[in-house]
Amino acid sequence: MEIRIAAAAIVREDGATLLVRKRKTFAFMQPGGKIDSNEASLDALRRELSEELALDVRPEDTEYLGRFSAPAANEPGCTVTAEMFRVQLNNDVEAQAEIEEARWVLPGAESQLNLAPLTRDVVLPAIWG
Repeated sequence: MEIRIAAAAIVREDGATLLVRKRKTFAFMQPGGKIDSNEASLDALRRELSEELALDVRPEDTEYLGRFSAPAANEPGCTVTAEMFRVQLNNDVEAQAEIEEARWVLPGAESQLNLAPLTRDVVLPAIWG
């Protein structure tokens, strides 16, 4: 089964990226969430970032990175397909809704976290080179 999501590679000036962990889960991943039927991926991303992190991201502040797939971290046997956007952010965020923890992670420190496959294998290598 495929799970379609919109997600943000939120990066800071110092190269850190924002990762989140949802309640009752163990893997850190990019913020975002499922795309509703008939919803554009950017609209879904903006809705999810508002709900999860109280962020109001303007469309012109996003850069589309592409569509990426990997095994889902929290749904065994499923694949997550993400419409991924890059967002530059330099202020702090506040975890809300189903987000248990939000953490800025610098390159090299990611090995200390349990990461979702999409984050570990695709997103971090793409944004950190």
